[in-house]
Amino acid sequence: MENKPTITSSLARLDEICTAGYAIALHIEFTTPRFLFQTYSKDWMEMYSEKGLVLKDPTVLWGFSNTGIARWHDLEEIDDSGVLALAQKYGLKYGFTYAIDDNSSKSISSFARGDCDFADAELNEISDIVAYLHKQTSEIDEFSPHELRQLKSISVNFTRG
Repeated sequence: MENKPTITSSLARLDEICTAGYAIALHIEFTTPRFLFQTYSKDWMEMYSEKGLVLKDPTVLWGFSNTGIARWHDLEEIDDSGVLALAQKYGLKYGFTYAIDDNSSKSISSFARGDCDFADAELNEISDIVAYLHKQTSEIDEFSPHELRQLKSISVNFTRG
């Protein structure tokens, strides 16, 4: 019998595929996600935060304006601040961004690795996982207080650093 995916097992699978980490912002309202999962290195996240790169990050800018998948090398032309080149110095050499907008909620996620570009099959698997996470966390009002605490705990536990 096949095990059904869970939020925890889905994030663990992403951790296996995305060897340089990922960031998943689920259900963004204005600029703040309800849930944020990050597994990039502590050094990258600290520098990214200190320099306020979220406001200049072409992956974020693209994600707010588009849906679907964009490989990072295709976003270099809108990277006026050199965020992607800087990310490469921290081991985030290959990546892509996936954005979902189901008309009631927007989620933006980015995934990285240092060894090679993601294969199309990996892009499909990862986007399916993010779509699952987006759907599973969309009905937050239906979560019990205990389930909500567990989900918040998972978001903290899956954030490296």
